[in-house]
This record gives sequence, C-alpha cells and structure tokens, in this order.
Amino acid sequence: MSNALPPLHNGHAPFTLQELFREALYAFEEWDAELTVPIVTFEGRVVPISQVFDAMRLCDDIVPMNIVGAVTERLTKPWEGEGPLDQMTFSTAARVMGVLVRKRLLANGGADIAAVAAQADESRSRR
Repeated sequence: MSNALPPLHNGHAPFTLQELFREALYAFEEWDAELTVPIVTFEGRVVPISQVFDAMRLCDDIVPMNIVGAVTERLTKPWEGEGPLDQMTFSTAARVMGVLVRKRLLANGGADIAAVAAQADESRSRR
C-alpha cells in the first residue's frame, strides 16, 4: 500500500500530500477510543493516518503555522525550531504525529498494533 500516496520530489511533497497530512491531523484530533488507526481517503483509496505521517517523514517543506499549532499543542515540552521564526518542517511534524499515533494505540489498549507499527517504522527508517 506504500505506493498509494504520491512520492516526494527532492524532499518536497506535492500539494495533494500536504492536504492529506492536514486531513490526517484532523482525523487524529477526532480519534476516540478505537483500537484501530483512523483513516483518510486519497483518490478513492482508504489510507491509515499513520501511513500519511510516514510518507511525510522526509519532507523538507515548511508546515503552515495553523498546522504547527495543532502539532505543538500535543507536546509535553515546548517546541523550539531551528529555522527563522521557529519554522517546523513536515518531517518534524510527521515524526511527532507518528509517535503520538503509537502512544494513542498503547493508551487505547492496542499495544500489539502499536508494537507492529513501531517495528514497521523502524524498518522503513533503516532503508
């Protein structure tokens, strides 16, 4: 299913993938106590939000400020960026959201699902 989403081009995501990231963030916000990861749709295909976040892990594009706020309000420590005006990249936001998805799965009793997701993330980052 990894080819269901458009690829990055030299570290830049197409606008459709950036919009899908925003939809995945909204789906995360509305996630209750289900054991499964919420889904979004892309070109008629169902995609788990964890896959959207994973697809953006290497994206160098700057996140719009409204998305930065939605990500940083979930952090337990204040976020400080390295760019001008503390800009955040989609890569940083995607990594944060990936961790938050795994934590939510654990909190909802989906420890086995979270372990599988963590192993998949780890094997992808080694490639």
